[in-house]
Amino acid sequence: MFSKTAPPTTATRTEKQRRNARNAAVSGFAGSALEYYDFFIFATAAALYLKDLYFPDAGVAGQLFSLATIGVAYITRPLGAVLWGHLGDKIGRKNVLIAVLLLMGIATFLVGLVPTYGQIGVWAPVILVVLRLAQGLSAGGESPGSSALSMEHAPDHRRAFFSSWTMSGVTFGIVLSSAVFIPLQLLPEDALMSWGWRIPFLLSAVVTVVALLLRRSLDEPEVFVETKVEAQVVKVPILELLRRHPRTMVLVTGMSLFTMVNTMINVFTLSYGTRVSGIPRDEMLLFITVANLVAVLALPLWAHLSDKVGRKPLFITGTVLQVILIFAFLRALATGSPENTWWVWILGILLVAGAYSMTNAIYPAYFPEQFPANVRYSGMAISLMIGLLLAGFTPAIAAGISGTEHNWFGVALFSSICVAISGICAALSRETFRTPTEQLGQRHRS
Repeated sequence: MFSKTAPPTTATRTEKQRRNARNAAVSGFAGSALEYYDFFIFATAAALYLKDLYFPDAGVAGQLFSLATIGVAYITRPLGAVLWGHLGDKIGRKNVLIAVLLLMGIATFLVGLVPTYGQIGVWAPVILVVLRLAQGLSAGGESPGSSALSMEHAPDHRRAFFSSWTMSGVTFGIVLSSAVFIPLQLLPEDALMSWGWRIPFLLSAVVTVVALLLRRSLDEPEVFVETKVEAQVVKVPILELLRRHPRTMVLVTGMSLFTMVNTMINVFTLSYGTRVSGIPRDEMLLFITVANLVAVLALPLWAHLSDKVGRKPLFITGTVLQVILIFAFLRALATGSPENTWWVWILGILLVAGAYSMTNAIYPAYFPEQFPANVRYSGMAISLMIGLLLAGFTPAIAAGISGTEHNWFGVALFSSICVAISGICAALSRETFRTPTEQLGQRHRS
């Protein structure tokens, strides 16, 4: 007689699912925080320092060039989405997320070593742009992969809550990327501009090692393993998407346009507030740090609410509130004074932690829920990264709209139109919060 291993009980499977969901959420938070710390310290440096270091001969256009280096990363993000999405849907989420993190860490560390324009001339901004492109290639796979993995590990009724920790990690990365520059303001200006600004980039070597150790402990989601076992893996996910899910891709791309609010606040207003409104750099950095820190705490709450009442009502409400608060915040920033910034703080926190977080908390679950498992990573990654192209160039576009007359109303109008498109696309998309995970994307295919 041969003994047979007893199948796992329901209680055992449930406990394993809870453990995997927790591990995925923790890894998603930590990995995304460290990945986007790397990604956004470049944006902070571009808003404050890179003009004088890498574009000193560009005159008034130097700041525009500096902000544009932020946007070039968003050019390679769709390419990264295609690459990492293809590999993630073919070989699995875990190993792809490890590779993504390693690429970001190496590129960021090297940014901290790039000589200035005064040292090697035009090669300095060229090397800087190449490394920024590498960061974009990495970022194209991070949040989509982490969101898909967390959503697939989570219980059906808590998918948004567990997935939101990826976005909490991204937001916490923004907190770190701003906060790390605050103590550097105590340095003498010469020290800050020569070596002080490089410290946050060099620290990425440490945070990369920590994130890699956390990510190695992950398991592949059961729904993806079943897809491989049942031979449902497609040869070329992007072709499958274009053939069977074109409408879904268009809608998810449109919904992702609201993310431009992120770079509008964290990069453009950082530059605008210091150079135009005269608010001290350390106060603007502190404002961005505090607003995003409050958002870190708010994101899981909004996501939990969407697990109860649905994705669409909260997403659409968030876009409406953003349109209102964008005008109010930018007006307060443009008309305030360095001695009276209370309205900037209040309206900015309401915008970042309230309205923006309401939509930001939901999309890590809502977007991948639109696609079936065999193209989920690719579908979310490609659609999201195409939409994020706008976010990447928002600081440069906003600076161009603002111009020499500091036209805050034009920037607010441009931003509100982008956010309104997101709300309209959400209204046209499927509600998914009650659909079982294994059935997502399989009904009413576009």
